Amino acid sequence: MGDKLKQQEKDKNENEQIKDMGELTLEQEEGHKIHLMSIIGEIEGHETLSPNAKTTKYEHVLPKLAAIEDDNKVDGVMLLLNTVGGDVESGLAIAEMIASLSKPTVSLVLGGSHSIGVPLAVSTDYSYIVPTGTMVIHPVRLNGLVIGAPQTYDYFQQMQDRITGFVAEHCFASQERLEEMMMNTSMLTKDLGTILVGRQAVEEGIINEVGGIDEAMKKLHQMIEEDKQNNEI
Repeated sequence: MGDKLKQQEKDKNENEQIKDMGELTLEQEEGHKIHLMSIIGEIEGHETLSPNAKTTKYEHVLPKLAAIEDDNKVDGVMLLLNTVGGDVESGLAIAEMIASLSKPTVSLVLGGSHSIGVPLAVSTDYSYIVPTGTMVIHPVRLNGLVIGAPQTYDYFQQMQDRITGFVAEHCFASQERLEEMMMNTSMLTKDLGTILVGRQAVEEGIINEVGGIDEAMKKLHQMIEEDKQNNEI
């Protein structure tokens, strides 16, 4: 009876974790403990978005990543991505945190990982994209009142350099190629940029492989085993 109550309580906590945070900890018996984290909808920054919008709040994600790093029981992280982008500073902060984790990490692009979602997709040790998944690379945009001064454009350029520099450092695409795709005028009717679908993202050197959750989970388990063996040496 006690075991049944414990299982019910565990199931309840897991359901609440999925509902509130879009997260779940997967634990095999005598196996690996993997934290599943999702980046969905729009990445919310310093301003609260509409309650009707699906969002990922950076003030929730950053502390969780710190807790994962500090938890010796967590062996690896699986990052699921289906995002339209969002706040640049917040998205880049999350990407930097993921990139600095000492535990093995794998990302899987489902649906899309657009705009600031691109640095998030490449921030892990290894990345996958489903065949129909998309990635949109475009210049930085600002909402609201913008002062038309040279300093403003310098700030835009600096921000874009930070983004393309991070992406180039964590994948096989060069910063020059990323900037070229960002300024492409032939693909989007009302904007600059490039849309990459599935294998195109792999061919451009941004994502490691085309695959789904099966391939991504197998890769993460393999990386965890390799990491354990290296630490034993």
